[in-house]
Amino acid sequence: MIDLRLKVDPLPIVEPLVLRLCERDRSEHSEHDAHLIGRETGCREYEYLGFSVRIHASDELPLDGDVLMILPGQPSAHRLIRATSMHNTLLITEQCDQLCVMCSQPPKKHHLDFFDQFAIAAKLAPSGAYIGISGGEPLLHKARLFEFLASSAVARPDLRFHVLTNAQHLEAEDMKRLDEIGPERVLWGIPLYASDSKLHDEIVGKRGAFHRLERNLAFLMRAGASVELRTVVMQQNWGFLPDLANFVANRLPFVSVWALMQLERIGYGRMNWRNTFKDTSTEFSALKSAINMAVAKGVEVALYNFPLCSVPPDYRQFAPSTISDWKRKFLHVCRECSSRSACGGFFEWYSHDEGFEGIRPL
Repeated sequence: MIDLRLKVDPLPIVEPLVLRLCERDRSEHSEHDAHLIGRETGCREYEYLGFSVRIHASDELPLDGDVLMILPGQPSAHRLIRATSMHNTLLITEQCDQLCVMCSQPPKKHHLDFFDQFAIAAKLAPSGAYIGISGGEPLLHKARLFEFLASSAVARPDLRFHVLTNAQHLEAEDMKRLDEIGPERVLWGIPLYASDSKLHDEIVGKRGAFHRLERNLAFLMRAGASVELRTVVMQQNWGFLPDLANFVANRLPFVSVWALMQLERIGYGRMNWRNTFKDTSTEFSALKSAINMAVAKGVEVALYNFPLCSVPPDYRQFAPSTISDWKRKFLHVCRECSSRSACGGFFEWYSHDEGFEGIRPL
């Protein structure tokens, strides 16, 4: 697993500091650039506004262009943007108003606002970067989020964002703001677990969530927004997937893609694993019906987080590599697989003792 934090020597700061590490000449410059002035085994020294910033990292780790956030009194720096990665995500908040049974990051009560720091980081991102926005629930801080997206759209029109949200907190008056940000700049990743309102509400732990989501998806449709509909495949909704496919095809045909996702064994997902995980390597029938139905009606379908060997051959075309590089691993059995380069592998916290029974090298 790639470490998203780097050890640093303490700095005399009282406010969060965002800087970009520069190890070569850049065509663009910023007041936030820290320039490499020295290197020794396991440690690099940068100059930033007259101060020395010492980063402890392996000599092989590429850091040029990385954007770090250093907090007062902390001996580690957050790698907000990794210049060589396609999987950069800003964690907006750990607060959430839902308690999904498979949540990979259970909510916390308190919120730390780093929007100002994230805005600087976005301005320092590599050209054409695609940045994830995640939580918790980002729209709990809607005004700040919209401000961040709008200012980033002005400062860096080349950037695109993928916002993971339960979409519970949109209102009709937000449509004007979304238009100002630019519908082409944001892909909204929104979960829907069943077409049955009672089942969806049970899975997310919030009464009335389905009907509010249904209303707000209509708002997004009228705003011309791009929507990635997300459905985690679980024991709870397994038999209802064909019904959901019919619902998506007939009620939500405007979505850009319908992503059917494998479970992540961490957080509540780990706690509820035995009652939630569905082994698609041994049974694929409901998914097969759902995919066939959606595709036949023109809906673009994708399987996220599915190892290729857990999917029947005819459906592997729907399973791109989607697990982020920093939390991906391969198993011992994968060493002999000829499809490893095209496979997304497994989550770092996947346990084969409670996992897929039917996987094997392809």
